[in-house]
Amino acid sequence: MTHVLVTGAAGGIGGAIAEAFAAQGALLTLADRQPAALERTAARLGRRAAVRTADLALPDSPAAVVEAAWSGHGPVDILVNAAGLYPSLDMADVDAASWDRLFAINLRAPVLTTATFARLAMKEGRPGSVVNISSGAAQRSRPGGGPYASSKAALEMATRAAALELGAHHIRVNAVSPGFVPVASDCNPVSARYAKAIGTNPLGRSGTPEDIARAVTWLAGPDASWITGEVLRVDGGSSTGALHLPRIWQLDDAPDPAAALEGHTR
Repeated sequence: MTHVLVTGAAGGIGGAIAEAFAAQGALLTLADRQPAALERTAARLGRRAAVRTADLALPDSPAAVVEAAWSGHGPVDILVNAAGLYPSLDMADVDAASWDRLFAINLRAPVLTTATFARLAMKEGRPGSVVNISSGAAQRSRPGGGPYASSKAALEMATRAAALELGAHHIRVNAVSPGFVPVASDCNPVSARYAKAIGTNPLGRSGTPEDIARAVTWLAGPDASWITGEVLRVDGGSSTGALHLPRIWQLDDAPDPAAALEGHTR
């Protein structure tokens, strides 16, 4: 039975990823710092899942989560780093504490879980697969999102670096980069105005946690066995360009191209 460790499993995307793997019959270890929400995720799986309450911002916590999952329920086959933090923070307002906590969760934690996972797998001569959850912000920042964008850009480089070094040990490391996915998060609340502005994309709808979960399970699984060091953009085409901008030669009274997307779904 495949053993999957999912961090950030109490969140909308992390929870959906856990459910997708459970539907495939996997054994799940779920980690998050919110015990009540974590238990709710475990209850939705319809099968037994181990839960580990952990604050991944603490230096020793990421390694401890992987080691506990490994020793408690057998070797981990797939590691999904879905835990993340998105504070609204202008670059002019950054201080050391806010920057360090953001990078501790968004970058250091997945790097340390991956390192621990790799050491344990290499020691036992086991293959493995790691999927990090990045963001479209890694390629394009927005007001108030500079520190977050910086952390995700660094995560994508760490993903490629780990893939380069661990490939010889049959450990694949990839990332999934979601576009805008509403999850009604208490930790990372999003206003309706922001959601409408950022949700524009060629496919004309916001993403769902299930869209991301399907990409993660595929990328972690055997059908993607010759893929490593890649970042899979799952964003409805948002990263292709700025569809909401008018043509440069249009008159001021020309129709708004973004308006044509409203109500369009697929």
